[in-house]
Amino acid sequence: MASSKIISFAQVASVLCLMSITSSGQLTHDFYSESCPSVFEAVGSVVQDAVSREKRMGASLLRLHFHDCFVNGCDGSVLLDDTPSFTGEKTAGPNANSARGFDVIDDVKSKVEEVCPGVVSCADVLAIAALESVVALGGPAWEIKLGRRDSRTASLSAADGGVIPPPSSTLSNLINQFQAQGLSVKDLVALSGAHTIGQARCTTFRARVHNDTNIDTSFARSLQSNCPLPTGLGDNNLAPLDVRSPTHFDNSYFRNLITEKGLLTSDQQLYSGGATDFFVEQYSQNPESFHEDFAAAMIKMGDISPLTGSNGEIRTNCRVVNS
Repeated sequence: MASSKIISFAQVASVLCLMSITSSGQLTHDFYSESCPSVFEAVGSVVQDAVSREKRMGASLLRLHFHDCFVNGCDGSVLLDDTPSFTGEKTAGPNANSARGFDVIDDVKSKVEEVCPGVVSCADVLAIAALESVVALGGPAWEIKLGRRDSRTASLSAADGGVIPPPSSTLSNLINQFQAQGLSVKDLVALSGAHTIGQARCTTFRARVHNDTNIDTSFARSLQSNCPLPTGLGDNNLAPLDVRSPTHFDNSYFRNLITEKGLLTSDQQLYSGGATDFFVEQYSQNPESFHEDFAAAMIKMGDISPLTGSNGEIRTNCRVVNS
């Protein structure tokens, strides 16, 4: 009898140990509650200041988190500068001349290092900065999960490998690329609603405003002079992704799609007679539904293949691996 109890206790201890190992590899809502309880205040103060100076910065910081997570998971790799041993992701097609806000992330990281040195990863800084950016522009908050660690390398080929949907994407391409990341059709539409803020370069919408037929004629004409033919003229000219309210996080992006005023081909594909029409119509009529589903989708996106436990590191400088 005594021996059976000993075995039972050993089994329980083994299970508890296994549970501990398993849980240590998961992101949690309270990851920094003891080690850095002021992390949200630190990140938020810098982000809010940056967004107040330039509204577009909110969209840029949100986009950095998206581009980080879609390439080998949410690991802060998009922030790394090139080194002699690898070429990073900053010059990849989806990022070159468009990814921005790296200096703001530097400022955020410096602030966080002041209050909690060596504790908060750059990957988590990106995730919190995305949240604070959305909130600063009038969007929803969500209960963010934390505990990511930073990669020690980056990959130009991975960033150029087609995992980030290009602005010319068809609906089937968009659905497939998001499903490959574990994200549903609803997540695709909700996350695309991030285009209610920010701007895009002429090179991303020239073909649409000159060639597409599923576009409001007056809307197309209003953009053609800012993004003329032939290619090479005005390539870096900007236009708002949401013509109605480009600096406010609301549901007007979806109302634009209903009237064929999506700026990018990939935007308008979401309302083109396919599986995503239902969600576009729902969000265009119900901003609360959009905000709720966007928050849920951001949590799911933040769960894409994070480094946890003893994997990766906590970078001191988000641009370089620790020496």
